[in-house]
Amino acid sequence: MQQQPILVLTTGGTIDKAYFDALSEYQIVESGIPAVLEQARVALPVRVMELMRKDSLELTDADRALIAAAVREAPEARVVITHGTDTMTDTAKVLADIAGKTIVLTGALSPARFAETDAPFNLGMALATAQVAAPGVWIAMSGQVFDGLKVRKDRAAGKFVAV
Repeated sequence: MQQQPILVLTTGGTIDKAYFDALSEYQIVESGIPAVLEQARVALPVRVMELMRKDSLELTDADRALIAAAVREAPEARVVITHGTDTMTDTAKVLADIAGKTIVLTGALSPARFAETDAPFNLGMALATAQVAAPGVWIAMSGQVFDGLKVRKDRAAGKFVAV
């Protein structure tokens, strides 16, 4: 099986947050995704492109249009997008009309820089999903893959659920 290249677009969100001390507010810093891929010894052809460093609650319609344009213009047919979980489904809706691409959104409930984080697992799930899923928009979180248009974040339970 020939490995098709995957584009990983980073947009910010918890997965790329850093806390500098117990009293500080977070900052979204340079993406840690390249380091996660290196530590996991990912052997796939992957290109990482940082689009922005924003909490998903701060994303605007213009930001989502930029994400969609980057996906449309990318030569890769398989795209993983790291994204904050609060508005991940909003971005999925904007991406739904892009034909011929397998788009997988993922994120983390705790920063990738934390010792106890779901970030590497979720990123791995997203890369696997991008390789085998049909074209469309998907969300890969917490060991599950969801249709990107039929899912919501259950804040009380701290997970995504199908709708």
